[in-house]
Amino acid sequence: EQIRNVSSALARLDVAMSWSYYATIKNANRPQLYDTNIFEIYDGRHPAIESLSNSVFIGNDCKLNDKGKNLLWLITGPNMSGKSTFLRQNALLSIMAQAGGYVPAKKASIGLLDKLFCRVGASDELAKGRSTFMVEMLETAAIMNQATERSLVILDEVGRGTATFDGMSIAWASIEHLVNIKGCKSIFATHYHELTGLSSRFNTIRLHTLRIKEWGEKLVFLHEIISGVAKSSYGIHV
Repeated sequence: EQIRNVSSALARLDVAMSWSYYATIKNANRPQLYDTNIFEIYDGRHPAIESLSNSVFIGNDCKLNDKGKNLLWLITGPNMSGKSTFLRQNALLSIMAQAGGYVPAKKASIGLLDKLFCRVGASDELAKGRSTFMVEMLETAAIMNQATERSLVILDEVGRGTATFDGMSIAWASIEHLVNIKGCKSIFATHYHELTGLSSRFNTIRLHTLRIKEWGEKLVFLHEIISGVAKSSYGIHV
């Protein structure tokens, strides 16, 4: 019994010291947790990419609740500009905060989440007869069925694996369902710029893009989230 008690105390001390060390070397701060739907992260950074990269990581803000209403951020922009990184870092910071840790951000105020849903990346399950598109649709359907008002949903390029018209229809319907039916906090990255028209129909949709700079024939990615819509996906440049 004494050995178990000592082991438990050492484990708690190890966790506390590890968080303290991480907070010190990465300039991480203690998040504020609330029993509300608030979600505000200022100058947030991706904890893994920041550690692996040799360059300075550009922090970005994320606010998914305004005046008590949950928001959906619709993000457009080129590949490699940072859309997927932004989606994942906010999901990771939510987990770190609710685990009782420090977060790599200047400030974070997060309401307790009941679920976190991610539809990112591309993979198939050929052994089960499921194509990449089928896997994405099964995961998207699970999100649409199980998300609640207290959930956080990140969706990366839903509908990309089929004909343009079909894919855009699926993405359009998914956004409408998240906003109209589920009312959850969501970040939705897409190359279907036509989807930005939804912002005129729903006052809880916010349009954002990643800053880029055209320099001669080159494209410079600035990795900074700003309000607005991307001028192009710059597929040929990429």
